[in-house]
Amino acid sequence: MRAVVDGVRIAGVRSVVPAARHSYVETPEPFSAEEAAKLLDSTGVHSRRILPRPYCISDLCLCAAEGLLHQLDWDPASVDVLIFVSQDADYVLPTTACVMQPRLGLPRSCAAFDVPLGCSGYIYGLWMAGRLLGGSSGRRALVLAGDNSTRYLRPDDRSTLPLFGDAGTATALEAAPDAAPMPVVVGTDGTGAGHIFVKAGGKRDCLIPGDEPWTEDERRRLFRDARLHLNGAEVFAFSLRAVPPLLRDVLEHAGTTMDAIDRVVLHQANKFMLEHLRKRTKIPAEKFVVDMHDFGNTSSATIPLALCHRLSTILAERSHRLLMAGFGVGWSWGALITEVGPIAPPAVTDLPDGFEPLAVSGA
Repeated sequence: MRAVVDGVRIAGVRSVVPAARHSYVETPEPFSAEEAAKLLDSTGVHSRRILPRPYCISDLCLCAAEGLLHQLDWDPASVDVLIFVSQDADYVLPTTACVMQPRLGLPRSCAAFDVPLGCSGYIYGLWMAGRLLGGSSGRRALVLAGDNSTRYLRPDDRSTLPLFGDAGTATALEAAPDAAPMPVVVGTDGTGAGHIFVKAGGKRDCLIPGDEPWTEDERRRLFRDARLHLNGAEVFAFSLRAVPPLLRDVLEHAGTTMDAIDRVVLHQANKFMLEHLRKRTKIPAEKFVVDMHDFGNTSSATIPLALCHRLSTILAERSHRLLMAGFGVGWSWGALITEVGPIAPPAVTDLPDGFEPLAVSGA
C-alpha cells in the first residue's frame, strides 16, 4: 500500500541503551576466539547492550522520551499522540502506552496505544503518527520504539546470541504546514510468520497453567517455545526478495531517484545482509548507513538508533533527505522518504543508575 503524510516533520530523536555491555569478541565463550572473529566479520556486531531485570524496554523508551521532551523544551501537555512500537509489552493488559501516559505527564486528551511490530515497526509508527496529526487537531506526537530481544534468546542458540541487543528510542513529530510530503510504502506477507517466531506466550500457546499441572516434558517445551526461533536462511532470502522492490517502489512513489537521497537507513539486521542489499540496489557506500558494531540488531529500534549514533552531527547542521526502510518479522515491511534537520542533535545515552521503572498507577 502507498500513502503520503503531509504537513508533518520529525522534530527530534533520542535513544537510550542499557549500561550493561557484552562482547563475544572480548569474551568468546561459548564460542572459540576464531568463531567469535568470524561472527564479527559476518554480523558486524562487536558488542551489544543487555537490559537487566527488573527493567523492561518501556523504561528505556520512557527515559528517551523524557530526555527528548526536555531537549526540545516541549510541554508534555502539548503532546497529542503517543505510540509505543514494540513486541515487548509490559503486561497482557493494559497497553504499555496507557501506563506511560501519566508518567510522562501527557494530557488525558492524548491518544495512546501500542503497535506490536518489530523490524518494520518504526516506519509504521511514523506513518500512523503522521497521519493522525495530519487528519486531526493534534499538533505533536511521540513515537517510542524498542525491543528487549535478548530476553527471548535461548542460552544454547548460537545463531541468535551474538546478534541481538536491547535499545529504546523516542521520536518527536510535529505539525508543520511547510514540511515536505512524506511518501510511505508498506506491505505484509504472513506466509513467512513462522520464520521469526516466539510460539508460546500468547493465548494460542498459553503460559498460564490450566486445571492440570504441566508435565516435565511440557515444561521443557514451553521453555523452548517461549524463546526466539529464527530461520536465518529464510530471513535472508526474504530480505533479498522484498527489500529491493520496496526501495524502488518508495522512490517511484516519491517521484525521485537515489541520486536525490542523502542517506539510506535500513533496518540493521546484520552486516552481511546489509552489504548484499546495498550491492543489489546499487546504493553508493557513502550514502548507506551501517550501525551494527556497538549495539547489534535492536529490532524496532535499529533505525532511530542509527540516526542518533551515526547521523547526529549532520542532522543537527542542515536538512537531509532520508530513505528509511524496515523489514522482517511477520513478514512485514515499510519504507518512507522524509526531510530531517536541522534538529537538536540526536543523542544516545545509557540508562542512568537508579532510574525508576514504569509502574501501573493504583495497582
